[in-house]
Amino acid sequence: MAYAAGSHHAIKDAFLDLAGEEAWLQRLSDISEASRRRSFSARALQQRHALELALARIFGGEAQASLGRQGSAATEARALDFAREAVELAATLPPGPRDRLRHLLAAGLTGQANLIPLFHMLRVASLQRSRGFAVHHAGLIDGTPHDLLIRRDEAEAEIVCETALADEGRPLHHSGWCTLVDRVNPDLHTWLSAHPGRYVLKVTLPDGMQEPEHVAELHRRITALLSSHKRQDADQAAVLKLDPLLIAGAQVGLPAALRAQFGPDTHLAMAGNPGSDSILVLAARSGRENGIAAAVCRRATLAASRLSGTRPGILAMFLEDLNRTEWRSLRESLELEGAVRRFLTRPVARHVVTVSCASRMEMFDMAPPDSTPCGELRFRHPSHPQGRLPALLPAVESCG
Repeated sequence: MAYAAGSHHAIKDAFLDLAGEEAWLQRLSDISEASRRRSFSARALQQRHALELALARIFGGEAQASLGRQGSAATEARALDFAREAVELAATLPPGPRDRLRHLLAAGLTGQANLIPLFHMLRVASLQRSRGFAVHHAGLIDGTPHDLLIRRDEAEAEIVCETALADEGRPLHHSGWCTLVDRVNPDLHTWLSAHPGRYVLKVTLPDGMQEPEHVAELHRRITALLSSHKRQDADQAAVLKLDPLLIAGAQVGLPAALRAQFGPDTHLAMAGNPGSDSILVLAARSGRENGIAAAVCRRATLAASRLSGTRPGILAMFLEDLNRTEWRSLRESLELEGAVRRFLTRPVARHVVTVSCASRMEMFDMAPPDSTPCGELRFRHPSHPQGRLPALLPAVESCG
């Protein structure tokens, strides 16, 4: 069944039937409760569940309308597109495969998960159809380890859709950073009230920050430094240094200036008191380089194991929890390209004809240079015997 433009009420009914209305409303209630406080963690949670919140606003209802920040019309339109594709797919499936789709949707509405993996698969299928391929949802219909089978002019390829979390490669986890900022923020405001001015507290963590006990210990170190009236505290675990903030200008332009000075790998937060120009910037980075590209390749190794080996395989990787600056840096520095091309030389990639990479910037149709012009970044295996088949080129040739 196809849904015409403007038929969001029909899409809503079909989507809630697929997801289960009780499960959907419980999910929105859980997100609302967890994000009620004004905090870094709450904002991160709202961003993580942006698709659910966008759909809630589109579907309407007094409770849903107040959830999250008002998104852009384009973001909400994309969320509705994904919901439409989900229910249109469900309408074509027999009972068993439809139950598999329900299971995927239910998994995305449970615990720490979200709808990104399912909607990533739907987006990949849509992209391939737009390139002239017939798309078969082999994972749902046939129960295969790979997700999609595409066909064009007698040529076929299997596609595995995989999601890689950026925190799997960050030595300083974003989730831990949000927890730290929420804990230390009252202390920063209290200290700033007693010491008006513009400051930056630089924190260097040689081994990163990945465990809850690391967060608690760093919080203790920061508060101890501020209360001691010292300007520096250093040991093997962390180096803390309090300096004057030398970047001039209004606070509205400060985030961009700080990002330009400290780079994409630094975690930033600001504390300021209303009615005052005083500000304290918290800037933290690990002594180790981010390993996001390496984490993508570890996930690609797992994804490659889901290929049958009887056809060329495409690994459609989604990089989750990346910000725009990180995504641009991974592409422009060629770090991601280098890591993927090294992966393609390994025996585990012998059945892989291409690896594609996408992020939320592509999912939500952001404009270049925040996103890639092709809708995904693609790296073709130079030695795969079917990598130059004309029928497969729209899906496998390097792009971006």
